[in-house]
Amino acid sequence: MKTISLALALSLMIVSAVAGIGIGYWLTPQYSLSMYDRNVMDLGQPDKWVDLRYLDAMIAHHRGAMLMAGQARQSRRAEIRNLASSILLDEPKNIDELYRWKQEWYGDRRSVRDPQVPKFGEMDGTFDLRFLNALIAHHRDGILMTREIRLKSSRSSILDNADRTEQFFENGIAMLRGWRRQWYNITDPQPELP
Repeated sequence: MKTISLALALSLMIVSAVAGIGIGYWLTPQYSLSMYDRNVMDLGQPDKWVDLRYLDAMIAHHRGAMLMAGQARQSRRAEIRNLASSILLDEPKNIDELYRWKQEWYGDRRSVRDPQVPKFGEMDGTFDLRFLNALIAHHRDGILMTREIRLKSSRSSILDNADRTEQFFENGIAMLRGWRRQWYNITDPQPELP
Protein backbone atom coordinates (compact mmCIF):
# COMPACT_ATOMS: atom_id res chain seq x y z
CA MET A 1 0.00 0.00 0.00
CA LYS A 2 1.42 3.38 -1.00
CA THR A 3 1.25 6.43 1.24
CA ILE A 4 1.70 10.07 0.35
CA SER A 5 4.19 12.31 2.04
CA LEU A 6 3.14 14.69 4.79
CA ALA A 7 4.26 17.70 2.73
CA LEU A 8 2.10 16.62 -0.21
CA ALA A 9 -0.91 16.04 2.05
CA LEU A 10 -0.54 19.50 3.62
CA SER A 11 -0.15 21.11 0.20
CA LEU A 12 -3.32 19.42 -1.04
CA MET A 13 -5.23 20.59 2.03
CA ILE A 14 -4.11 24.21 1.56
CA VAL A 15 -4.95 24.19 -2.16
CA SER A 16 -8.36 22.66 -1.40
CA ALA A 17 -9.13 25.30 1.24
CA VAL A 18 -8.16 28.20 -1.03
CA ALA A 19 -10.14 26.71 -3.93
CA GLY A 20 -13.17 26.17 -1.66
CA ILE A 21 -13.16 29.77 -0.48
CA GLY A 22 -12.78 31.05 -4.04
CA ILE A 23 -15.60 28.86 -5.32
CA GLY A 24 -17.77 29.90 -2.39
CA TYR A 25 -17.33 33.60 -3.22
CA TRP A 26 -17.90 32.98 -6.91
CA LEU A 27 -21.02 30.81 -6.57
CA THR A 28 -22.69 32.62 -3.67
CA PRO A 29 -21.97 36.32 -3.12
CA GLN A 30 -23.65 36.16 0.30
CA TYR A 31 -20.82 33.83 1.39
CA SER A 32 -18.73 36.92 2.01
CA LEU A 33 -21.20 38.14 4.64
CA SER A 34 -19.26 36.24 7.27
CA MET A 35 -16.38 38.59 6.52
CA TYR A 36 -18.55 41.73 6.31
CA ASP A 37 -16.90 44.69 7.99
CA ARG A 38 -19.62 46.56 9.85
CA ASN A 39 -17.41 49.60 10.23
CA VAL A 40 -17.79 50.29 6.52
CA MET A 41 -21.18 51.36 5.26
CA ASP A 42 -20.75 49.87 1.79
CA LEU A 43 -23.48 47.42 0.88
CA GLY A 44 -21.77 46.41 -2.34
CA GLN A 45 -23.27 46.00 -5.78
CA PRO A 46 -27.04 46.23 -6.33
CA ASP A 47 -27.24 42.48 -6.91
CA LYS A 48 -29.78 39.95 -5.66
CA TRP A 49 -28.03 39.84 -2.26
CA VAL A 50 -27.96 43.59 -1.52
CA ASP A 51 -31.13 43.40 0.58
CA LEU A 52 -29.64 40.56 2.63
CA ARG A 53 -26.49 42.60 3.21
CA TYR A 54 -28.66 45.54 4.30
CA LEU A 55 -30.67 43.35 6.68
CA ASP A 56 -27.50 41.96 8.27
CA ALA A 57 -25.92 45.41 8.51
CA MET A 58 -29.05 46.97 10.00
CA ILE A 59 -29.44 44.13 12.52
CA ALA A 60 -25.85 44.77 13.63
CA HIS A 61 -26.58 48.50 13.71
CA HIS A 62 -29.61 48.05 15.99
CA ARG A 63 -27.61 45.69 18.22
CA GLY A 64 -24.91 48.36 18.44
CA ALA A 65 -27.49 50.84 19.73
CA MET A 66 -28.57 48.30 22.35
CA LEU A 67 -25.01 47.68 23.48
CA MET A 68 -24.41 51.42 23.89
CA ALA A 69 -27.77 51.85 25.67
CA GLY A 70 -26.81 49.10 28.10
CA GLN A 71 -23.88 51.23 29.22
CA ALA A 72 -25.97 54.42 29.37
CA ARG A 73 -28.45 52.99 31.89
CA GLN A 74 -26.04 54.10 34.61
CA SER A 75 -26.34 57.79 33.65
CA ARG A 76 -27.30 60.31 36.32
CA ARG A 77 -29.60 62.11 33.87
CA ALA A 78 -33.18 60.83 33.62
CA GLU A 79 -33.29 61.74 29.92
CA ILE A 80 -30.36 59.45 29.11
CA ARG A 81 -31.69 56.61 31.28
CA ASN A 82 -35.14 56.91 29.65
CA LEU A 83 -33.60 56.93 26.18
CA ALA A 84 -31.52 53.86 27.04
CA SER A 85 -34.63 52.06 28.32
CA SER A 86 -36.53 52.97 25.17
CA ILE A 87 -33.72 51.67 22.94
CA LEU A 88 -33.54 48.42 24.90
CA LEU A 89 -37.32 48.00 24.61
CA ASP A 90 -37.81 49.00 20.95
CA GLU A 91 -34.73 47.72 19.12
CA PRO A 92 -35.48 44.01 19.66
CA LYS A 93 -38.78 44.51 17.77
CA ASN A 94 -36.92 46.07 14.84
CA ILE A 95 -34.33 43.30 14.90
CA ASP A 96 -37.04 40.60 14.95
CA GLU A 97 -38.65 42.10 11.84
CA LEU A 98 -35.32 42.13 9.99
CA TYR A 99 -34.56 38.54 10.99
CA ARG A 100 -38.04 37.50 9.84
CA TRP A 101 -37.45 39.05 6.41
CA LYS A 102 -34.03 37.38 6.22
CA GLN A 103 -35.59 34.00 6.81
CA GLU A 104 -38.63 34.55 4.54
CA TRP A 105 -36.78 36.05 1.59
CA TYR A 106 -33.47 34.18 1.74
CA GLY A 107 -34.05 31.16 3.97
CA ASP A 108 -31.19 32.56 6.06
CA ARG A 109 -31.40 31.72 9.75
CA ARG A 110 -27.83 32.73 10.60
CA SER A 111 -27.35 35.10 13.51
CA VAL A 112 -25.57 38.38 12.93
CA ARG A 113 -22.56 38.98 15.15
CA ASP A 114 -22.68 41.91 17.52
CA PRO A 115 -20.63 44.90 16.40
CA GLN A 116 -17.93 46.48 18.47
CA VAL A 117 -19.11 49.65 20.16
CA PRO A 118 -17.25 52.33 22.10
CA LYS A 119 -16.81 51.88 25.82
CA PHE A 120 -17.89 55.02 27.67
CA GLY A 121 -15.77 54.39 30.73
CA GLU A 122 -16.39 55.60 34.23
CA MET A 123 -19.36 57.64 35.31
CA ASP A 124 -17.92 61.15 35.44
CA GLY A 125 -18.83 64.63 34.26
CA THR A 126 -18.44 63.75 30.57
CA PHE A 127 -19.98 60.27 30.53
CA ASP A 128 -23.21 61.54 28.97
CA LEU A 129 -21.27 63.62 26.45
CA ARG A 130 -19.36 60.52 25.34
CA PHE A 131 -22.65 58.66 24.94
CA LEU A 132 -24.26 61.54 23.02
CA ASN A 133 -21.28 61.83 20.66
CA ALA A 134 -21.23 58.10 20.02
CA LEU A 135 -24.98 57.87 19.41
CA ILE A 136 -24.94 60.87 17.05
CA ALA A 137 -22.14 59.23 15.04
CA HIS A 138 -24.05 55.93 15.15
CA HIS A 139 -27.20 57.57 13.75
CA ARG A 140 -25.19 59.32 11.04
CA ASP A 141 -23.74 55.96 9.94
CA GLY A 142 -27.28 54.55 9.85
CA ILE A 143 -28.42 57.41 7.63
CA LEU A 144 -25.62 56.66 5.18
CA MET A 145 -26.76 53.04 5.08
CA THR A 146 -30.43 53.91 4.48
CA ARG A 147 -29.50 56.32 1.71
CA GLU A 148 -27.33 53.72 0.05
CA ILE A 149 -29.96 50.98 0.11
CA ARG A 150 -32.55 53.31 -1.43
CA LEU A 151 -30.28 53.60 -4.46
CA LYS A 152 -29.70 49.84 -4.73
CA SER A 153 -32.88 48.04 -3.69
CA SER A 154 -36.21 47.70 -5.47
CA ARG A 155 -37.99 45.83 -2.65
CA SER A 156 -40.77 48.02 -1.23
CA SER A 157 -40.44 46.64 2.32
CA ILE A 158 -36.75 47.55 2.34
CA LEU A 159 -37.39 51.01 0.89
CA ASP A 160 -40.15 51.71 3.42
CA ASN A 161 -37.89 50.49 6.22
CA ALA A 162 -35.08 52.76 5.01
CA ASP A 163 -37.44 55.77 4.91
CA ARG A 164 -38.79 55.15 8.43
CA THR A 165 -35.36 54.39 9.83
CA GLU A 166 -33.74 57.47 8.32
CA GLN A 167 -36.50 59.71 9.70
CA PHE A 168 -36.00 58.15 13.13
CA PHE A 169 -32.25 58.73 12.94
CA GLU A 170 -32.66 62.36 11.84
CA ASN A 171 -35.11 63.08 14.69
CA GLY A 172 -32.78 61.34 17.12
CA ILE A 173 -29.79 63.39 16.00
CA ALA A 174 -31.76 66.61 16.47
CA MET A 175 -32.73 65.59 20.02
CA LEU A 176 -29.20 64.45 20.93
CA ARG A 177 -27.64 67.65 19.56
CA GLY A 178 -30.15 69.67 21.56
CA TRP A 179 -29.15 67.90 24.76
CA ARG A 180 -25.48 68.34 23.95
CA ARG A 181 -25.99 72.05 23.36
CA GLN A 182 -28.10 72.45 26.52
CA TRP A 183 -25.89 70.41 28.86
CA TYR A 184 -22.42 71.09 27.47
CA ASN A 185 -22.85 74.24 25.34
CA ILE A 186 -21.54 72.34 22.31
CA THR A 187 -22.84 72.97 18.84
CA ASP A 188 -22.26 70.56 15.98
CA PRO A 189 -19.15 71.60 14.04
CA GLN A 190 -19.67 68.86 11.44
CA PRO A 191 -21.34 69.64 8.12
CA GLU A 192 -24.69 68.05 7.49
CA LEU A 193 -24.92 64.85 5.51
CA PRO A 194 -25.50 65.45 1.79
